[in-house]
Amino acid sequence: MASATAGSSSPPTPPRADDSPEPSLPGEKVYVAVGREMAEFRATLLWALHKFAGAGAPSFVLLHVYSPPKFLPLMGARIPAAQVGEQELAAYKKMELQRVDHGLDQYTHLCAQGKIHAEKLVVEADDVGQGLVELISEHHVTELVMGAAADMHHTKKAIQLSHEEMQEYRQSSGVTHYPVDKSASLSEMWCVANTWLCKSIGEPQIERTSSDPFDISGKNNVEESHESHNFQHILRDLESARKEAYEEKCRREKAERELFEALQKAQTSENSYFREMKQKNELEEKLTTIMEEIESLTVRTDELCAKLQGEREQRTVLEKRGAHSDRIIKDLMLQRDKALRETEALRARKGESTATEERTMHITEFSYSEIKEATNNFDHSMKIGESVYGSVYKGFLRHTNVAIKKLNPETTQTQSQFSQEVEILSRVRHPNLVTLVGACKDAQALVYEYMPNGSLDDRLACKDNSKPLSWQLRTRIASNICSALIFLHSNKPHSIVHSDLKASNILVDGNNVAKLSGFGVSQILTDQFKATTTLYRYTHPKGSFVYIDPEYLVSGDLTPLSDVYSFGIILLRLLTGRSGFGLLKEVQQAMDRGCLQAILDSSAGEWPSMYAEQLAEMGLRCCNIRRKNRPDLQTEVWTVLEPMFKSASVMLCSLSFKSVSEDLGGVPSYFICPILQDVMRDPLIAADGFTYEAEAIREWLDSGHQTSPMTNLELPHRDLLPNHALRSAIQEWLQTNGN
Repeated sequence: MASATAGSSSPPTPPRADDSPEPSLPGEKVYVAVGREMAEFRATLLWALHKFAGAGAPSFVLLHVYSPPKFLPLMGARIPAAQVGEQELAAYKKMELQRVDHGLDQYTHLCAQGKIHAEKLVVEADDVGQGLVELISEHHVTELVMGAAADMHHTKKAIQLSHEEMQEYRQSSGVTHYPVDKSASLSEMWCVANTWLCKSIGEPQIERTSSDPFDISGKNNVEESHESHNFQHILRDLESARKEAYEEKCRREKAERELFEALQKAQTSENSYFREMKQKNELEEKLTTIMEEIESLTVRTDELCAKLQGEREQRTVLEKRGAHSDRIIKDLMLQRDKALRETEALRARKGESTATEERTMHITEFSYSEIKEATNNFDHSMKIGESVYGSVYKGFLRHTNVAIKKLNPETTQTQSQFSQEVEILSRVRHPNLVTLVGACKDAQALVYEYMPNGSLDDRLACKDNSKPLSWQLRTRIASNICSALIFLHSNKPHSIVHSDLKASNILVDGNNVAKLSGFGVSQILTDQFKATTTLYRYTHPKGSFVYIDPEYLVSGDLTPLSDVYSFGIILLRLLTGRSGFGLLKEVQQAMDRGCLQAILDSSAGEWPSMYAEQLAEMGLRCCNIRRKNRPDLQTEVWTVLEPMFKSASVMLCSLSFKSVSEDLGGVPSYFICPILQDVMRDPLIAADGFTYEAEAIREWLDSGHQTSPMTNLELPHRDLLPNHALRSAIQEWLQTNGN
């Protein structure tokens, strides 16, 4: 709490008789500035009491300037007042003012002893000096007593200076100066410092009294000298007491600082303690929770062990029941198979099948009498082929040469083969698939387009002294068969597996275009196939042994890769012209020894070594004993065959008409439109590389097709280019033949 003085007061010299003030007017008041601590301001008040004591003494106003605290001591620390709530700040201020009032009571008690009436006046100001200035103006103070600075050096120096020197001293020593308004009523102000009295009236003045303030008008007697000596002794005692008080104050401030630091450390330790206790409690809670969980898990484990034991016992019982059920199921399956065989035989005898009737509704129905007439009552001389499943006759039906296949009625699979072949060939159309013209259900006969050049097996064997196939034609036949297989395997919505691909089921028309036939044992797969997925399973695999997939023989699992194996055998036969038995081993040995040319069919002409090696390597890959190692027809095989096919077609097209006629006889095959099966008049090349009649290919594209008519692959674009070279060759051929 700041005092109302410019510094701590010094013990004053007891007043002498000559120091008594001028008589005061009745009711006049003298203001005495005091602090809260009486020990520091007692001397100032005593000086005033001695000076104004006597008859007609004025009343005193004990003036104290209260400065609100900047910091509040709370919880062992000093907290800024701005961070404390209004209620707490008001309570603390009230308590401080009570202490101030109690301290002023001690001053009034001292005044009462000196028989002077005293009043208390407490004003509040942030700055003590400014508060005094405002109070002088507000209360019209005329006389003011206050303690001077406690520093003896500054006090004595200030007393010995003139008014101008005093101003310079204040500025150089850092003493705050508060100017009093000239209109203020203050007329006299006494500043008590040690034995010196500074009196200021109106404008700042300093009256320096003698170092002996008790010298009165030159009177100097022994009594006064004795009193002066005693008073000097008292002053020395007071000065000593003041120094001790100052040292005590320093020690107290140091103790307060140490106490504050100790409180801070204690607070820090207390916070650490509370934090550690909190962490300890949290860990104990977690430990308790974990122990409870462990106990719960232990109970749960015991329950599960007991339950597991019961399930093991139950499993043993169920396994015994399962073994018994397996035996029953096996017996039921045998009974079911027997019932299915009997049902199939019954359907074959009755010749009725709703599914067959629905599937045959899209093909021409021939009567039994028409079939008999076309084959001359199945004359042996009309027979052009025979197998275990039936005989094939050449016939003339409705002004068209046809091939009629009559199934063997003694075979138990006759009805199913008839239905299967009708179902497949009635739903698909492709230039490299034999065309089904119609069927006769009563005769169990199928009517196909007539293929004058017979089967590939016949052409490789040069049956009936037919000319051998050149390597160009063999390359094109391989491409035809690959295209047909890709079409079947990618058929929508269900793919088709031929499952009986062999040279005798590949027919060659008059233009040496190869077409697949023999769909009696083919299967329509109801699932979207994958190369490694089993799509159909047979207990007794069907097909020619040399062409059958080894995995199909072992497991009976049918997939499109089964056709890939058979196609590999066809490729090797086209290269070598040999039978399929042992052919795979021969070609592999020739490739290993680097003498492939030694086993190539010389009747085909001189094979380009690169083409021959590529076809041999592809054939061996197709015949890999493991299905997963066989190539994909569309992405791997066709990418090899397509360039060969185009190159061979160009070479055939470059031949003169005469040489082609001598080699092939009849109309050159590349003059025939794959769609119309007739000589082209306006040939156009499509994006798939094949040439078509303009009208036919445009109709195909305009009908919404996005795929090739030959490969069933998506066309990269719909642009058509005129084939001028082929058009000129066709026109030359037509003029030569008088057409």
